[in-house]
Amino acid sequence: MRWRGLPSVRELIGRVRVAPLPEERIARAPAVPAAAPPPRPRLADQASRFVQIERDVWGCFRPQVCDAVQTALDALATAEATHARPICCGQPMRRHDCRSVQWLTWVGVVRTPVTRYRCADCRAERRPLLETLEIEPGQPSGWLARQLGLLGCVASYPLAAQLAGPLFGITVNAMTIWRAVQRLGEAAAQHTEALGAYHADPRTPAPTAAGAPDAVIVAVDGCTLGMQVRPTRRRRTPGTAPSALPAVTDGRFREVKTGVLLRPAERVETSPGRHTVVRRVLVTCLGDADALFTRVWAHLREAGWLGPQTMVVVIGDGSEWIWHRATLFVRRCEILDFWHAMEYAWAYARLQFGEGARRAEQWTRRVAEDLKAGDVQAVIARLQTLRPISAESRVALDTLIRYYTTHAARMQYDDYQRLGYGIGSGAVESAHKQVVHARLRQAGMRWSAIGARRLLALRLLLLNGEWGRADQLRLVRVAA
Repeated sequence: MRWRGLPSVRELIGRVRVAPLPEERIARAPAVPAAAPPPRPRLADQASRFVQIERDVWGCFRPQVCDAVQTALDALATAEATHARPICCGQPMRRHDCRSVQWLTWVGVVRTPVTRYRCADCRAERRPLLETLEIEPGQPSGWLARQLGLLGCVASYPLAAQLAGPLFGITVNAMTIWRAVQRLGEAAAQHTEALGAYHADPRTPAPTAAGAPDAVIVAVDGCTLGMQVRPTRRRRTPGTAPSALPAVTDGRFREVKTGVLLRPAERVETSPGRHTVVRRVLVTCLGDADALFTRVWAHLREAGWLGPQTMVVVIGDGSEWIWHRATLFVRRCEILDFWHAMEYAWAYARLQFGEGARRAEQWTRRVAEDLKAGDVQAVIARLQTLRPISAESRVALDTLIRYYTTHAARMQYDDYQRLGYGIGSGAVESAHKQVVHARLRQAGMRWSAIGARRLLALRLLLLNGEWGRADQLRLVRVAA
């Protein structure tokens, strides 16, 4: 049936337009021009002109400098051959042989004939020329050995070996850097220990201290250092991989004790409320408190900072090893680090009022204000009236009261600030980061006692601004 005037079904189907699919719409849409990709960054075709000049001049004169060094060494070897033979067992040693020895310098490889002598009785051997030059055959020597030691005490041994190439134009491995650090570090450690023993001897005359300051601050603290768990170094045969390290199951650590010496008169205000010191002296020791204070005493006397009227201000935390050895100084002022004292207050406040509670912050702020005002006895009396809400807070409160009572004589912070002594040990905390953390506490590092001792001695030379003394240290021979 069809209604008049209406189109038929076929006519309706013919009038319907099928909508295009999304893909067809995109294809029919006008093309938008794509943005051009950024140009690929390119390096210059060659180095700058000035860099080329420097390299060309150094490449031209480096062989001449190496020849000059070789000539001077040959002259020294000739003069050494005319000297009298070394004495051993009460008689001159016999000439055994003469062989050519080479070693690496900052201008290249040099070689010189070296005469070896042997004792007929004890069979001991000596090579006087190598002893005079303080070198080991095949190893860096002289100025280069000291520069490689400097790199090794700043960066890890593999990284220092990579830096030696662009800095000195030589190719060395990490073991070469290690040996340079060991030789130079042993010499520095021996000198420091000998200096401490010299000033600790009661027969040593006291140095003149005409310009000794009225007060010297000695901040002392300790930090832990990861130690090796194997008793000996790993050995391997050529062409094989090194054996795996044993697992660190017992968490073996040792404490590095550090002292910072400074003069209150040299503290300047760099910005409002922020003070810094113009000069400081760092002292460190691996684990031995007596040796640390012996070195502190030696450095104070060497610097001329310890006079008859000098007040030695010792700042530290509650460790007993600090206060037991502070009695070394007759005129002294003992100060408990303010922030260590506040750590005990915070420990109780968190347990009593809850972690992050506003009341805990208000309570500890009042304790800090009273302590800085010198009212330590009033703080102790107020603490004794508190009522803890748990057994844990009771233990924390008893510890806090006992800590403040024990160190009350070292908590007169109002007097210390008035005299300009300071009340915090931030200087020694910063020293830990510079001396120990920055080099010896990188990821996965474990140290032998000998290696840590030598590296610490070198870092003290650098951070105390005394690296120039490395030229005066006589390199010693160490076992590989």
